[in-house]
Amino acid sequence: GVSLTIGTTGLSMENKGTLRSLSENGARFVCTPNMSVGVNVLFALCAQVAPLLGEDYDIEVVEMHHNQKKDAPSGTAERLGEILATARGLDYADDTRHGRVGMVGARTRQEIGMHSLRGGDVVGDHTVIFATQGERLELTHKASSRETFAKGALRAVKFLAAARPGLYDMQNVLGLDHLAAPD
Repeated sequence: GVSLTIGTTGLSMENKGTLRSLSENGARFVCTPNMSVGVNVLFALCAQVAPLLGEDYDIEVVEMHHNQKKDAPSGTAERLGEILATARGLDYADDTRHGRVGMVGARTRQEIGMHSLRGGDVVGDHTVIFATQGERLELTHKASSRETFAKGALRAVKFLAAARPGLYDMQNVLGLDHLAAPD
């Protein structure tokens, strides 16, 4: 059967449905918005930390990439937002605020802030901030080389060589699927 790693964002529900259908007919796929091992550990950590800290902690996601990146927020930042929303029982589309400008009023309890920065040759930085009265926890991943994505892709390829037909993500590849928030 066919084996393929897909490291991209922006797949439609129809695309995902096609992959699911093909995987039910013998194909093997790893599909992820980011092949970095560190980013995928960050995904798993956020899925665990958000409910542990609870509603008293505000959540903000800040991402930075090179000045040639065309989309904002990045697919990785969006995935972080989805994971955080799921972990908090929120709706990503309704409860995410992309930036703040002007008199927007006080921050709501269920809001997840999303902020995109662009400059220089930054490969990819992602920080999730959990802030409450008196303390702040920040989880950060910084990619300084695109080699990190290639190393993750190689791990995905090795995983697929031994995997049964199915549709997987990097959480499965890294054995973190028991920690991560469901899609």
